[in-house]
Amino acid sequence: MVTRPRRDDALSRERIVDAATALLDAEGEGGLTFRALAAHLNTGPGAIYWHVANKGELLIAATDAVLNRTVPAAAAGATPPDAIRAVALGVFDAIEAHPWVGTQLTHMPSQPALRRLFERLGQQVQALGVPAAAQFTSASALLNYVLGVGAQNAANARAHQPGADRGEILGAEAAAWAGLDAGEYPFLRSVAGQLREHDDRQQYLDGVNLILAGITACAGGHT
Repeated sequence: MVTRPRRDDALSRERIVDAATALLDAEGEGGLTFRALAAHLNTGPGAIYWHVANKGELLIAATDAVLNRTVPAAAAGATPPDAIRAVALGVFDAIEAHPWVGTQLTHMPSQPALRRLFERLGQQVQALGVPAAAQFTSASALLNYVLGVGAQNAANARAHQPGADRGEILGAEAAAWAGLDAGEYPFLRSVAGQLREHDDRQQYLDGVNLILAGITACAGGHT
């Protein structure tokens, strides 16, 4: 009988987190167990516990690792609005590629990754010259939008069967809106065509820009 060599000697926290990320991407949070992770790493659960105390710690570490890879540092010479847009798009792309990240960020508000996001957005809000009394509210509005819309887009994607055609789904919903009662749903009927044609990422960025317009108006600046 051929047996695979154990890899305990090569095991590291980074390798465990990478394997956990792969399992989360493939199976979702429910598929991440220490038994499944041990099988993926060809080791025993005890070796994993040496590096990670529990599943909660592992989820935090995996979320942190994904965001560190996908959310860029502020580019040299970037204006505060551009730096905010870069952070926002990095989070959107991270959640789109790893939908479970959105769930973790919204369900575990005290984790380091979320604090760092808030800090980075807050520093740029300060750089815009927003009055001190409005800085917390301004940064919170940005963070809540970034996390909320990103997570909602991921939830929408998970709700559809694998291989589903986005254009067909949007077309069907747009047709449903267009067929609603004109007296009860005048707005939805009027924007049905925009629903069919819109790009999620661009619409998300447009929302960030709307919030930035309000923040910079408060600061007396421009986007």
